[in-house]
Amino acid sequence: MRPDELRGLLRRVRRGTVGAEQAARQIAAAPIEPLGFATLDHHRALRLGFPEVVFGQGKTPEQMVAIVGRLYARSGLVLATRVTPASREALLRAYPDATAHERARIVVRARRAPRPRGRVAVVCAGTADLPVAEEALITARVMGSRAELIADVGVAGLHRLLAHHARLRQARVLVVVAGLEGALPSVVGGLTDRPLIAVPTSVGYGAHFSGLAPLLAMLNSCAPGVTVVNVDNGFGAGYAAHLVNTAGARR
Repeated sequence: MRPDELRGLLRRVRRGTVGAEQAARQIAAAPIEPLGFATLDHHRALRLGFPEVVFGQGKTPEQMVAIVGRLYARSGLVLATRVTPASREALLRAYPDATAHERARIVVRARRAPRPRGRVAVVCAGTADLPVAEEALITARVMGSRAELIADVGVAGLHRLLAHHARLRQARVLVVVAGLEGALPSVVGGLTDRPLIAVPTSVGYGAHFSGLAPLLAMLNSCAPGVTVVNVDNGFGAGYAAHLVNTAGARR
């Protein structure tokens, strides 16, 4: 049950069209559903505002089909991240209404799209960083944020970034994705007064240490207001960006 569904149910109780006992049964109905290989949390949306997200890595296609099916039956909205090609094909066969985002490794199944709110800008240093950037972008959009992508504006050609200065300042929150030396978040942070979530990627040569070098560079950023998530964690950045973007609306 999503928060909007709970509010609708309570309004029907107030009007007298639904009895208190019936409403209590609907609210309490199986908040936890064991599947043997997974235990689904159907009340996640009531606590956090968004249903449980499925992390696809390490799960078999059969497990993914079962989990997505059960979550969708209760919430009508499922976001699955890090979906393998085999699981993606299985999900699309089982649920033709699902949407796959191959580069972002995301599959979405939703009865209806949320009304977009606010504005999130996802800034990507290079084309090689796009899988992580698109994971952040799609996560924010599925959760209900209006999000746009600004791609391939790394520090090797700063004029490319400066051409988007107005778009950066229009956003309520920025997600900046970069590999190699990870300098882009500091540059963007020095140009805007917006909250900035930096995402290091595992794109880079040997001494890059699979994302450790940009992670440390972002943690040591000289620009104020930079928050850093884990290496390649586009989902975490997109989720956090949505929370920041909609904080005022929730209050």
